[in-house]
Amino acid sequence: MASPNIAVIGGIDTHADLHQAAVIDTVGRHLGTSSFETTPAGYRRLLAWLRAQGEVLAAGVEGTGAYGAELARFLRAEGVTVVEVDRPDRKARRAQGKSDPVDAYAAAAAVLSGRACGTPKTRDGIVEAIRALRVVRKSAVKARTQTINQIRALLVTAPSAVREEVRGLPPAQLIGALTRLRPTGEPADPTCAVRIALRRLARRYQALQAEIKEADTELALLVTRAAPSLVALPGVGTETAGQLLITAGDNPERLKWRAHLCGAAPVPASSGRTHRHRLNRGGDRWANSALHTIVLVRMRYDQRTREYVARRTAEGMSTRDIMRCLKRFVAREVYRLLPRPT
Repeated sequence: MASPNIAVIGGIDTHADLHQAAVIDTVGRHLGTSSFETTPAGYRRLLAWLRAQGEVLAAGVEGTGAYGAELARFLRAEGVTVVEVDRPDRKARRAQGKSDPVDAYAAAAAVLSGRACGTPKTRDGIVEAIRALRVVRKSAVKARTQTINQIRALLVTAPSAVREEVRGLPPAQLIGALTRLRPTGEPADPTCAVRIALRRLARRYQALQAEIKEADTELALLVTRAAPSLVALPGVGTETAGQLLITAGDNPERLKWRAHLCGAAPVPASSGRTHRHRLNRGGDRWANSALHTIVLVRMRYDQRTREYVARRTAEGMSTRDIMRCLKRFVAREVYRLLPRPT
């Protein structure tokens, strides 16, 4: 047991059932390691164990957005500085091996060396509520698309008697007509089986449509409440605003490089007498997609953006490069309007 008068740094490798914790001192010496259950009582024992080693300067936690989310919330509520730690790179793992204690010590060492310095999302405000609802909505939209694709595939191979009943109908009328189908005969008959399948798929489509509509209503209220100025921007809707809020989190003041976070900042790729930049394929790709949607809308409907595009096109810049510039501008504009808790 280390002296309680020394300063220590904790490292935690998170898992579904057990968290592995390790402690090092300020010169990197390994002091101890232990595992704890992923329960409220386990979190309290973990914190008591860390404080028994010495004064806890910080705790590096892997997976603050997954298995370590609740642990990070608990430690932060107890006044412990939580640092987000990425998993070690493959080269380090090949040299040091792979085990839970090794990963826990590596997390603590990353905090001590300064390699890990990110502040995790708090995940305790309205943005976290928006994220949870958008998860359900996104899966419902995906299932709705799959359902209509299955309906069209079945109609392609359906008997002509079934196809002729719904031929040429637009999607909304097609779904309504399929829900009113009345199968006759036995399920062993292909015509009867196709009618049953189409009716069930149409009813599933209607249920998913109602679920998406309900989620849209809830999300519109939450997003407008969280960032009314953001929703008021030209080209920004509930979906794009919700995604940008989720990317920033409930504590956007932790961010330093807004365009890098969204993958909109170019990456230097110069060498020798060649000076150029390449496309940044990192960052949050969903946030990059939201910026892309906003830029597309503005290029078509926003007069100021259209004038900018015309001017830059006259200077010889390609449309793709213009859109990259606009993405960076929108990222800076959005960041200024993100909600900041007092």
